[in-house]
Amino acid sequence: MARPGRLLAGPYLAARTRFGIKFGLDTIRALVAEMGHPERACPSLLVAGTNGKGSVVAYVDAALRASGLRTGRYTSPHLVRVHERIVVDGREIAPRALEAAVSRVREAARRLVRARLIRQEPTYFEALTAAAFEHFRRARVDVAVLEVGMGGRLDATNVAEPIASAIVTVDLDHQAYLGATIPAIAREKAGVLRPGRTAVLGPLPRAARRAVARRAGALGARLVDARRGVTLRAVPNGYDVRTPRGRYPGLKPLAGAHQIENLLVALRLVEEAQAAGLPVDLRRAGRGLSQTRWPGRLQWVRGDPPLLLDGAHNPAGARALAEYLRGLPPFVLLFGVMGDKDVPDLARRLFPLAAEVVLTRPRVSRAASAATIARRAGALARGAWRCRDTRTALARARKEARALGPGSPVVVAGSLYLVGEVLALRRGRWRT
Repeated sequence: MARPGRLLAGPYLAARTRFGIKFGLDTIRALVAEMGHPERACPSLLVAGTNGKGSVVAYVDAALRASGLRTGRYTSPHLVRVHERIVVDGREIAPRALEAAVSRVREAARRLVRARLIRQEPTYFEALTAAAFEHFRRARVDVAVLEVGMGGRLDATNVAEPIASAIVTVDLDHQAYLGATIPAIAREKAGVLRPGRTAVLGPLPRAARRAVARRAGALGARLVDARRGVTLRAVPNGYDVRTPRGRYPGLKPLAGAHQIENLLVALRLVEEAQAAGLPVDLRRAGRGLSQTRWPGRLQWVRGDPPLLLDGAHNPAGARALAEYLRGLPPFVLLFGVMGDKDVPDLARRLFPLAAEVVLTRPRVSRAASAATIARRAGALARGAWRCRDTRTALARARKEARALGPGSPVVVAGSLYLVGEVLALRRGRWRT
């Protein structure tokens, strides 16, 4: 055990990053078994998707808390600090609680390595997922709402046995890991399906829907289309929603036209959780949906100039952001992205909409440099400012936005890591 007063969770988790991304469930299965199966301590809901899965988890968490349930929420990535990923009843895990959970993971992993039951220590995501399960067990939550990290079939969260699941969207992203086609990616995400249990589907492309349906048929899983049997009526500041199971007046989605689809997936998933035996008060849960907050996704931050923060790290996310941006006054785009992303596609969708573009590199090893972004974007990046770090880039973007006139914002996009660094700067938590 760690000595009193000495926190080792941060260094231990940081050391896990050298193992990179590792698909497969062997390590996480051995780890949770060694820990006494904390993932079985409560019912769980599992949410997969290329985009929107974090928003759906946030909606579901808010709805279930409003219904009176004690919830655990596990999401990724974090924006400013790792504690954001593990939340109980709306409160981030405390540093000491994270230390206790990670210590339990570390000890279990070392026993497994010594016994040669696993070949190497767990990755960062495996260790943190196991720590989340452990914290939820200790906190005695009624239900855990889990966001898949990547894919579904071989993601560490998939060691849980959800009472219901969801696939929010399927689009091209992480092709090196999930496959180069929509059907291949859909098959990976269909790994969250379970025999005899329900999965809610968002607005999937036809090819993705067929691939998921084939997998559901082979497993005996039930599929629910989030839109089927639903009527929407626009009202001031929201929608009256009617599903085959209930009526929900005045639901208010998060910002962005795409968020109504995410809200419907979340609502139908909450209904299916109730049908699976979770004691949900649907009327109160419906009201809770409108109380959802989800930072870093079309999030406005007041100031001079104002900031609009959105991850928009893949083509689908960029399409949704571009649709929203067309209603704004002239703006400056502050853009940073991971090196494995489709930079030309993102640039094509976002750069022409901006009055000025500022390129930078978040402090993440796999992030692309400003020069690399400019080279890959080609003519679209002609005239773009290039800054070596987020602090310098934000200062430049703010200066250019002020020159555009009152009300012209800085739009921060391309990576949630970049969004997190901007938030850290705003909150005075930036470390040089």
